[in-house]
Amino acid sequence: MRMLIITHVLHFFENGKVYAYGPYVREMNLWFKYVNEVIVVAPLENCPPDPIDLPYEHPRIRFEAVPAFSFTTLPNVLRALRHLPGVLFRIGAAMRRADHIHLRCPGNMGLLGCLVQVAFPNKPKTAKYAGNWDPESRQPWSYRLQKWLLRNTWLTHNMQALVYGQWPDATRNILPFFTASYSEAEALPIPARSIDRAQPVRLLFVGGLHAGKRPLLAVKVAKMLSERGVPVRLDVYGDGPERAKLEEFIWENGLGEKVFLHGNVEAAIVKEAYSRSHFLVFLSRSEGWPKVVAEAMFWGCLPLTSPVSCVPEMVGNGERGDLLPADSDTIAERILWYIRHPGEYLLKAEKAMAWSRQYTLERFEKEIQKLLYHSSL
Repeated sequence: MRMLIITHVLHFFENGKVYAYGPYVREMNLWFKYVNEVIVVAPLENCPPDPIDLPYEHPRIRFEAVPAFSFTTLPNVLRALRHLPGVLFRIGAAMRRADHIHLRCPGNMGLLGCLVQVAFPNKPKTAKYAGNWDPESRQPWSYRLQKWLLRNTWLTHNMQALVYGQWPDATRNILPFFTASYSEAEALPIPARSIDRAQPVRLLFVGGLHAGKRPLLAVKVAKMLSERGVPVRLDVYGDGPERAKLEEFIWENGLGEKVFLHGNVEAAIVKEAYSRSHFLVFLSRSEGWPKVVAEAMFWGCLPLTSPVSCVPEMVGNGERGDLLPADSDTIAERILWYIRHPGEYLLKAEKAMAWSRQYTLERFEKEIQKLLYHSSL
């Protein structure tokens, strides 16, 4: 089987290998186990990969580079229009050669893939919609268009669209799905982490340092707890344009010995951070299936998070995590409540861990195998 991937994820070449964002690559390598050949159509960046990036693992990968483009501003739109004919031609030619088409949505490349796949009604297809499928959420027009195309069974044939959560607008080709980060072998017992004022409360933020992820909110929570006499430590893993703002806030408020910015690091380092932290503070504006929430839960780190997308389902509407507003005072008060009720904290953390450990890489791989087997019949 020749599998085609259409994605907006930036790729990098190093030592003869193709690299991309690590969590995405780990998932795609599971798909690649069941195909003979891989074609990837995606943007290529002329720089070395970051520590968070990983290489594809397959002996027969054909990479077709296309220019990165966006529709965010008028100059970007004009540049995109110049590149579109060539990109559309590449996508169409690759789809003709493929036995199975896989789209990564939402994104600019995913949008073009959704449009071009209409011309290939007999080709087996899957689409991974990694964003928020909630029909009531406010989203860019391009995201709404991708969702409309994916669930339109008149235009989109022979497609299974994988989405996060159960939603009322589901057509017959919409399949509620999940993702995974850890194997069954990693589901080891975790010692209970007591929480009290005798030791630092360990907070954690993992993700891109972008305004939409609200990393500064986690720093403000650490500041508020410190001002209330609670020993606290916040570890921030990830990088992005908000880093300078975080550094300035940390310096201005004397938090240099309480808040630590680690940048992008290998997955093993983040896993260790999950296993020793009390709370994940992650109040993102929009998510699909936030892997960091599921990962934190896997290691007994209780998520304090926002009620977007399928996150309420993930945390059992408050049974195994807390759905909170993006307000540092409210979040700090909730942590103080747990310090006063350590038994409740341990109970919720245990429930979070038990739920997340259902979704292992082994289970994920079996579901992928079913999708590809179905498409080859």
